[in-house]
Amino acid sequence: MKHSEEFLALAEAARAKVHEISIEQAEERVKQGAVFVDVREDSEWQAGHAKGAIHLARGIIERDIIQAFPKKNTEFVLYCGGGYRSILTAESIQKMGYTNVHSMVGGWKSWVDA
Repeated sequence: MKHSEEFLALAEAARAKVHEISIEQAEERVKQGAVFVDVREDSEWQAGHAKGAIHLARGIIERDIIQAFPKKNTEFVLYCGGGYRSILTAESIQKMGYTNVHSMVGGWKSWVDA
């Protein structure tokens, strides 16, 4: 899917405020107890997802995260299809006060390739 210039600009602006990590770093953080979150749509999740991940789609995570994870210092590793939506989601939940949030570079596509 080709992303619009506007979407890419939005993601790039968020990138400066978000900590991105590699697949290897994501695996290590998850081994150490970070919550691995797939922020893709339901159909994407159902088609396949990373072992150990939970599903909180970008469309609902802001609504549901407080009840699921009330501690604002919970460590999260977020991923999406290619790394853009997870950046936007990470920025959003950081604005909600979460302080230990990472976005996995390359998303699900890179995870599968690795």
